[in-house]
Amino acid sequence: MAWLVQALRETPLPILPCGKSFQLPQDGLKPLMSSSLWSVYIIRCGDGSLYTGIATDVDRRFSEHSEQGPKAAKYLRGRLPLDLVYRKEIGNRSEASKEELRIKSLSVSKKVILISSG
Repeated sequence: MAWLVQALRETPLPILPCGKSFQLPQDGLKPLMSSSLWSVYIIRCGDGSLYTGIATDVDRRFSEHSEQGPKAAKYLRGRLPLDLVYRKEIGNRSEASKEELRIKSLSVSKKVILISSG
């Protein structure tokens, strides 16, 4: 990561359409790559199936799924009504992805137990 920050500092500053140049923050890319709090969630579909996903804002993501627009998961399209049945704050994206994979590998009965206990 340090090499990327150094390379960005050594390259000429790009000129943006507004005529201003882009300045890299003194502390590098950390502010640009903020560590948001990630959550894992489970949605029960109208057909009874369960969908597991991760997001930084579960309410916003659930709304996107419910609206069935272009940002909705393809699996959830046409499976209304949707019900958010489980959510858990995890930490960083890596940890949330690992928890998502763990939950996806569970049997349906174990997912139901997880939902009822959480």
